[in-house]
Amino acid sequence: MRLHRSRARGLGIAALIVPLLPLGAAADESGASAWLPGQFASYAAVPGTPGFSLEAIFYGRTASATAGTQLPRGGRLLVGLNTSEQYLFLTPSYTFAEPVLNAQLWLGVTFAAGRADTSVWGVLSGPAGNSFSTASRDSAAGFSDLYPMASLKWEFGNHNLMAYTMASVPTGAYDPNRLAGVGLGHWAIDGGMGYTFLSQGGFEFSATAGLTYNFVNPSTQYQSGVDGHLDFGASYALSDAVYVGAVGYLYNQLSDDIGAPPQLGGFRSRVAGVGPQVGWSFTIGRLAIDLNLRAYSEFAAENRPQGWNAWLVVTPSRVKRGGGG
Repeated sequence: MRLHRSRARGLGIAALIVPLLPLGAAADESGASAWLPGQFASYAAVPGTPGFSLEAIFYGRTASATAGTQLPRGGRLLVGLNTSEQYLFLTPSYTFAEPVLNAQLWLGVTFAAGRADTSVWGVLSGPAGNSFSTASRDSAAGFSDLYPMASLKWEFGNHNLMAYTMASVPTGAYDPNRLAGVGLGHWAIDGGMGYTFLSQGGFEFSATAGLTYNFVNPSTQYQSGVDGHLDFGASYALSDAVYVGAVGYLYNQLSDDIGAPPQLGGFRSRVAGVGPQVGWSFTIGRLAIDLNLRAYSEFAAENRPQGWNAWLVVTPSRVKRGGGG
């Protein structure tokens, strides 16, 4: 699963500022990475219960970026970008009971729908104090891309390992001439490894690392570079039903985009985020509910907006009757 991201290019002020301000532009095709940082957190590599399941994620994000440059003869250009996003991700999946390569096989596909609001602005000031400002705003809503995914999980006592692969299928609403969008517009493939340590005393630590390869966007002939990402989480169980902890991620573009203006040089994006998390498990009738609420505050962003994002993950599962009924 991943997300869109806001697209600030090609319109009015955006066309003016991108060549002048590398720091104000967004690499990875305007920050539109196939991998959504923070997707994995605690218990990432722990095997699940065999059978069908459904996971729902409510995701919200707000971010911004500003940059300025001094012009000849005393003038100055200041520009900015603001974006706000709300998404619902639904992932139906199936966990196989029979081992595959001595591991537990999980298959799923993520469907997403949401809304993105984006605005860009710029202020050009002269040496005499005169100024000119302009702004543009856009909103988009609809279904996003599809994200099929598969994983294998191994359990060795307190240690758990995972290998996964994910694809991004460009089925979502996408228009390269708009500021906002809910689809990537190109294919991508991602894969990596995860690890979870579970102690007998209730402490848990998980880390998942991966790489994303982006294919050429046929609408723009732009190809984003290879992305590297690390998601991690740590928690402590206060009881059998409640745990608290911290989460974080590191996201770094490892190779240059192909198709960016030559003035931008090696055009790459990066961002990091950290924050708290809390989990709660309870049962309603024959339905077991697992909740996870986590939030991230971003920092160290380069060629990418930064802000905060929050996740509410709801995972219902059926409670089996005694005796396997």
